[in-house]
Amino acid sequence: MRALLLDGQVSFRPDYPRPAASGDNVLVRVLTAGVCETDLQLIRGYMGYAGVLGHEFVGVAETGPYAGRRVVGEINCACGGCAMCTRDLPTHCANRTVIGILRHDGAFADYLIVPQRNLHLVPESLPNEIAVFTEPVAAAFQILVQVPVNSADHVIVLGDGRLGNLCAQVLAAVTSRLIVVGKHPEKLALLHGRGIKTALVGDLAGDRSADIVVDCTGSHTGLPAALGMVRPRGTIVLKTTVAGTQTLAWAPFVIDEITLVGSRCGPFDRALTALERGEVDVRPLIQESLPLERGVEALELAKQRLKVLLQVSRE
Repeated sequence: MRALLLDGQVSFRPDYPRPAASGDNVLVRVLTAGVCETDLQLIRGYMGYAGVLGHEFVGVAETGPYAGRRVVGEINCACGGCAMCTRDLPTHCANRTVIGILRHDGAFADYLIVPQRNLHLVPESLPNEIAVFTEPVAAAFQILVQVPVNSADHVIVLGDGRLGNLCAQVLAAVTSRLIVVGKHPEKLALLHGRGIKTALVGDLAGDRSADIVVDCTGSHTGLPAALGMVRPRGTIVLKTTVAGTQTLAWAPFVIDEITLVGSRCGPFDRALTALERGEVDVRPLIQESLPLERGVEALELAKQRLKVLLQVSRE
């Protein structure tokens, strides 16, 4: 099968071995996949991953109970028997693999293997280019799962890229005191057009009034910047994963009693509902759509574009 493989460097392979389903695993034929900041960080060495990239996808189940139907899939593949799984925390399974990220080939290929319990049916009304956003939209909703956000809370989303935009749309439904801070006027304009307040980096210098700051920068500069915006006893939600080692003075966290919350994968059901109802608008984010054969080019474009999609196959 065709696949986009990371093995020291990224290459397109027309003859990569096709996977075979066994046990509770399902063979999924990929229709559309999305390029994520995590994919770009993996290429830079994050997680030391080698294999087929890609974890945002919509496809057709070829086997299992959903055979012939469109599906999206949660990315953490749990063992079901470890201490974290028995505590109903499968995303933190000690033995997990993670699709396209950790010991599990991903979705930038004609086919991938996904556990049946990870799959969610896609509503008929959702086109592929919208359904493919389920995973990052779920990640945005995870903020509300982990952190109480009230209508009176002053919230800053730091970063105007793909995930920052989605987190801002989710949070805007909860608080009217939301500001998105970024570097790119054209990206901020998309949010401003939705009635969400925006600001350029530097405009809020010295203003440490935010109750909650969500770091979606994808940069090692994000957390220090968030520290300069959050009030004492405020909360920083860290969405950024960056390759390499970061250094940061921890004293401010102690002195100001800052709560730091790591936030990752979220509820797929809630994300699918939001996409179906139009609560989150993802269409303005799509700036490129390329065939799988141009995957290497797509990854380069993703460094500058908001959202790049790979059209893998047709129904």
